[in-house]
Amino acid sequence: MESLIATLRAQDEAARFLAWPGDFDLEQGDHVEEVHLASGGALQGFAGDGAGGTYFFCGEGGEERPILYADSEGGAALVAIVLPELLRLLLVAPWWRDCRAFTDEEGRQLSAEYLEDMPDLVARRDRAAAALGLGPDLPSQGEVLARVRDVAVRRGEDFVLVFTPEGTEYERLIGG
Repeated sequence: MESLIATLRAQDEAARFLAWPGDFDLEQGDHVEEVHLASGGALQGFAGDGAGGTYFFCGEGGEERPILYADSEGGAALVAIVLPELLRLLLVAPWWRDCRAFTDEEGRQLSAEYLEDMPDLVARRDRAAAALGLGPDLPSQGEVLARVRDVAVRRGEDFVLVFTPEGTEYERLIGG
């Protein structure tokens, strides 16, 4: 079975949607600082965003590993348990980094702003999801926001990112 990352690289429309509005780029996997997991587990940057944030696979293995997001300001959170879960978050709520409470109401407000600028957002999202084999039954915005909050709060304590040169922990981006 082909990896989801390989599928993403081969699907231009899906890659374009994840690049914007998802702000997710597989060519930006290098983090701006030297970091490690407090647990000593493996950490592999595999994608980034335009503001210097990085998505890391945690632990050993392939795309089935948990995914930690670290911004360039010293904040981090576990955001998904496996890659398909992260991609669903980026497809359904590409504005997730602007959330503070991760509620459906907050998501609706952010969604309205994006839809105002991109009226074809839902159609583009649905085509990208289908190309990646993640559609047509995407979770609702409320479901993905609740899931990312749950993952960050309940499982995140096992995935603490440390700024290696100083030995200081990153701040929790979600629920901290």
